[in-house]
Amino acid sequence: MIWDNLQIALAAIRANKMRSLLTTLGIIIGVAAVIAVVSIVQGLNYVIATQLEGVGAAYIRVQWREDPTNPDLAGREVVLTYEDGLAIFERATALEYFNPIFFRGEQLRFSDERHATTMLGVGAYHQEVNNHWVDRGRFFSQLDLDRRARVCIIGRDIIDELNLGDDPLGKEIIVGQATFTVVGVMQEMGEIFGQSRDDLLLIPITTARDLYGQESFKRLILDFQATSAETVALAKDQITEVLRDRHRIAEGSEDDFRVVLQEEILKTTGSIMGTITSVVGGVVSIALLVGGIGIMNIMLVSVTERTREIGVRKAVGARKSDILVQFLIEAVTLSLFGGLIGVLAGWGLGIVGAKAIPGFPPAHVPAWAVAVGFGFAALVGIFFGTYPAAKAAALDPIDALRYE
Repeated sequence: MIWDNLQIALAAIRANKMRSLLTTLGIIIGVAAVIAVVSIVQGLNYVIATQLEGVGAAYIRVQWREDPTNPDLAGREVVLTYEDGLAIFERATALEYFNPIFFRGEQLRFSDERHATTMLGVGAYHQEVNNHWVDRGRFFSQLDLDRRARVCIIGRDIIDELNLGDDPLGKEIIVGQATFTVVGVMQEMGEIFGQSRDDLLLIPITTARDLYGQESFKRLILDFQATSAETVALAKDQITEVLRDRHRIAEGSEDDFRVVLQEEILKTTGSIMGTITSVVGGVVSIALLVGGIGIMNIMLVSVTERTREIGVRKAVGARKSDILVQFLIEAVTLSLFGGLIGVLAGWGLGIVGAKAIPGFPPAHVPAWAVAVGFGFAALVGIFFGTYPAAKAAALDPIDALRYE
């Protein structure tokens, strides 16, 4: 019976193609908007999550914290130094690797070429902590840090910008006013938000301190890897204990630093993306409501147009439930067609929208978004198709047969 009713529903839709399309327009717009927004937001979330998962669940970042409105922090100098990092690494038993990071914009020169880039002063365990490895050559050794060696590792973009050729290893480039020897080339990472992640230069953290002075090293980023994902919580407690002791923070006063775990970053970004998706979903639900009302109106018209047909079906033995199911299936089929077109249109809009934003990650449509799109469409069909179907089922067969 369901298959027969589905065929009847498809025949009714084919007989009134334009009317069916206009009827489902609200659902198409609503579902397309949901899918488009979800695909763009999830594309961004997917890239962020992939990057964070790349550094591993044991990743920990420590940053300084400023808050002028906080009486515990106002009026005091907030610092986070290389010595802080070394003390943490020495005293915290749950840590395996330590990588201090010093950021600075710098001008590079090679022959007649000039290029401004991001320079990072890093430690010997930068690769292990950030899961970003040397592609050619070598990374810094502890000996390079101890000797404050003027050696550097470059990203792929530096090779092109300075025209270093196919073999940049061993060549000397000028970083600011100092000469450095290229000893390695990092793996390519590509772009994000239009910003290349391969346009960077790494030098030993101790060399950077010699060049730029102790005053520039009061606010570093300290990255760590715990011994395992299970010891991350312990490592966080140990880091907090060491820093509160070194910064002489009184009991009951707030920290002047933040210890951020990979899991916390993932939760925060996921929460933000989820909020955006929910807000947009609430807005476009209005379009779904309009689409549902359109379906109900058209189905009521269809009941009126097919009154004699209903009378004939009842006269030959159709029950109320049979008529109810017939018109309900027709309403749901109409909604699902709208949902299908909406999903395809939304997918296309998401891809075009992501490409239209320079450097934005590709759109990503998760399976649950497609399921939600079809689910919304089916629910709209059932909800708004129930009344017309019930009205058709309640018709008196004699009155229906006499209907002109």
